[in-house]
Amino acid sequence: MSQSGAVVSQDCITAYNDLKLAKKYKFIIFKLSDDYKEIVIEEQSNDKDWDNFREKLINATSKSKSGAIGKGPRYAVYDFEYNLASGDGIRNKITFIAWSPDDAGVHPKMIYASSKEALKRSLTGIAHELQANDSDDIEYDSIVKTVSKGLAG
Repeated sequence: MSQSGAVVSQDCITAYNDLKLAKKYKFIIFKLSDDYKEIVIEEQSNDKDWDNFREKLINATSKSKSGAIGKGPRYAVYDFEYNLASGDGIRNKITFIAWSPDDAGVHPKMIYASSKEALKRSLTGIAHELQANDSDDIEYDSIVKTVSKGLAG
């Protein structure tokens, strides 16, 4: 359990294992429940279109303490697949993305920040972790370059 008290839903772990072991999904987006007590799945998909995934993060919303709806943080795991520039084949790297837009509310950002480790500890086998705070941080080419350590072709 994290400092915020948010617990990880068993569904999150099951879906992550389906992504990792069965390759059932390309990505999973996690969010905190409306009462901020549990980390739950917002969406799981096998859609390989990065722009669709990116839009889901950019358009995510959260409720503030006052009940107002605004930009919202999310957690996501994405199974990156890339070709090595050397021609040595395809590699996969499961990447954890902590999306916390600069213009999100302070309360949601604080709870997401304090709950992140609880989720990460529950998901074994993550190759990379990225912190993203604006849309430029989740451009496909820059992320693949980071994930592949510059070896993607």
